[in-house]
Amino acid sequence: MPTLITSDETLKILDAEGMQRFLQLQNDAVSAVTERFYATHGSSYERFGPSGRKACRDDLAFHLEFLRPVLEFGLLKPMVDYLQWLSSVLTSRMIPNEHLAVSLDWLAEFFAEKMSTTDGTVVVAALLAARKQFLETDYLPPVMCSTETWAEATELEAALLAGRQPEASAIINRCIDAGHSLIDIEIHVIQPALYGIGAKWQTNQVSVAQEHLASAMAQSLMTSALLRYRLPVSTGKRVLLACVAGNTHAIGLRMVTDAFQLAGWEVQYLGADVPTPALIKQVIDWKPDLLALSVSFPHQLKTVRDVISRLSQVLGDTRPAIILGGLAINRFNQLANVVGADTWSPDARSAVDDVEKIVRR
Repeated sequence: MPTLITSDETLKILDAEGMQRFLQLQNDAVSAVTERFYATHGSSYERFGPSGRKACRDDLAFHLEFLRPVLEFGLLKPMVDYLQWLSSVLTSRMIPNEHLAVSLDWLAEFFAEKMSTTDGTVVVAALLAARKQFLETDYLPPVMCSTETWAEATELEAALLAGRQPEASAIINRCIDAGHSLIDIEIHVIQPALYGIGAKWQTNQVSVAQEHLASAMAQSLMTSALLRYRLPVSTGKRVLLACVAGNTHAIGLRMVTDAFQLAGWEVQYLGADVPTPALIKQVIDWKPDLLALSVSFPHQLKTVRDVISRLSQVLGDTRPAIILGGLAINRFNQLANVVGADTWSPDARSAVDDVEKIVRR
């Protein structure tokens, strides 16, 4: 069975048949471990009512989604990062942190019992390796925004959290009036404001409703701001932009869309969670020079790889160049080569600059 080297582990990966069996067992695993939690630690979750059981199921399902890159690529670190992040979320909500490690043990017991000895051993080893590194590694929040943050970002964050649309619009318009480009405003003001709100949600300082409101307002601000800029003469190049199936985080991709539009490209922005068949058909029909795909979580890499593989099979040498971006790629950019992309980019400005190396027309 093939192996890949991770940071400090040598982990076997599942073949296609073993992966199919793992996927078939996911729902049963989530149900079995959820029931075991409530039978053993139900008193810890009573205060959450019926929503607590759903949250428990959701967390266990995410465990298994993040386990997929370990089983498919031998890549352990994304799952360890996820466990550390989830630990901080649970701690802020006064859920016993040790339950997270226990959940990995119980999932390992389930798959050891339900899978063949060979495949079960692979899954158990991956779960226990993730558990070991999670317990032995101090949590360091990832640097979400590596660029300079302008003072207006703090003002915008407060306005977004309070739902004050006129105030938020005034902040953005003030930046435009000062002569700043839209891409600079998005990178140095809007993006860090949203990252700040996300960090506050993680530590239970803001609600899901506030986070959703802020995201919706930010997209509205970006649309209004774009109308204040004159578009350049077309370069004749086309870019199709989409979040892969399962990725509902589209604001970053909107920023990339704005950057290409302001650079003179013809753009088609498909938005969040685009089904693979629809995405491939649009590429074939519209014939872009570049396909930009957004990936938020490592478990979506399988979808990216499938998209690239199918496009290569159908279009051959006429396949458009493919650039990846999003939180998962920013964190683990070496994966761009693993899934067959031509390049990757950490932000909207770099995306436009980087593709000049791979797109010629």
